[in-house]
Amino acid sequence: MSAHAHAPMRAHGPSAQDAAIALENLTVTYQRHPALHHINGCFEKGSLTAVIGPNGAGKSTLLKSILGLIRINSGRVVTSPQRKRIAYLPQQAEIERGFPISVFDCVLLGYWSRMGLFGRADAAMQQRTFEALAAVGLEGFERRPVGSLSAGQFQRVLFARILLQDAELILLDEPFNAIDARTTGDLLAIIRTWHGEGRTVIAVLHDYDQVRTQFPQALLLAREVVAWGDTGAVLSNANLQRAKAMAEAQDAHAPVCEVPA
Repeated sequence: MSAHAHAPMRAHGPSAQDAAIALENLTVTYQRHPALHHINGCFEKGSLTAVIGPNGAGKSTLLKSILGLIRINSGRVVTSPQRKRIAYLPQQAEIERGFPISVFDCVLLGYWSRMGLFGRADAAMQQRTFEALAAVGLEGFERRPVGSLSAGQFQRVLFARILLQDAELILLDEPFNAIDARTTGDLLAIIRTWHGEGRTVIAVLHDYDQVRTQFPQALLLAREVVAWGDTGAVLSNANLQRAKAMAEAQDAHAPVCEVPA
């Protein structure tokens, strides 16, 4: 693709004036092949959005682009000036659990930005940590090492840590992968609470039935935007078939995507 052959700007999602995050012609490449290709649209403030699509569709890449964790080749991510704090939950496979730390201290790290490297947690912070653990169903687990927990218990710990961060924008990458049904239900209830509090929540998910019942908004990706908006409309059979066809048509040996520096 030549540097002058960009796709036309297309608006997806809510209007920019209501946006917590706006994506403007966002393109990210790996080894000069597109992982995200000319993404345009907005996540509305206070929205609850599922990011879905086939394997390799760029879903995790999108979250990392919003966070600034990977290099953007062209376009930009614009965040609301009112957004003060952001919380990010990566996939469990990306988290090192061998570090010797207790459940309590792991959750307490939600106050990291306020305590600093050598700061101390005051009584109020410690009390809130106990309350966060109780909120996720882990009361009495405070002194257990995180390495001794099941996948579901550890995910509860990470949600408790997000509770302490008090973030306005929450990004979750496959939060229910390999998690038992009871834990999934409990964590979905916490997500609904965040949504009710006006926080912006974006979650990468694979369970389309779960998306239909729990997430009002959806973004269907296949490296490009297939559909973005109300979940019922996004998850139409036509859109899902189009996303599948786009994913199957992707050629790793295709010419590289040339984008401006």
